[in-house]
Amino acid sequence: MKDSLLISKSKTFALEIIKVCNFIKKSQKESVLTNQLIRSGTSIGANIREAQYAHGRADFIAKLQIALKECSESEYWIELLIESGYYDDRTILEMCIEMKKLLISSINTAKRNTI
Repeated sequence: MKDSLLISKSKTFALEIIKVCNFIKKSQKESVLTNQLIRSGTSIGANIREAQYAHGRADFIAKLQIALKECSESEYWIELLIESGYYDDRTILEMCIEMKKLLISSINTAKRNTI
């Protein structure tokens, strides 16, 4: 089931975000960007979890769209961290892009099933 894939991938992503941000905070003494990234990166999974108990199809889609917005924001913070030289491992960016693709696919499927 795609929803369970979303749940597991978003949780894995959130845990990786926490690890990356803790590493950057300790090694680079940077906290402004990492605090933003922790908020947006961990809220993706929270919104996906909320979608599981939506009050209908429209609410389900709305929660996934919020998760997508948080994912896009996370992608921005990750890009800033990489391009500013605070972090150089692009794996987390690739995970974020994969998460975004899954969310887009899930939203599109949910919208098609509504019609």
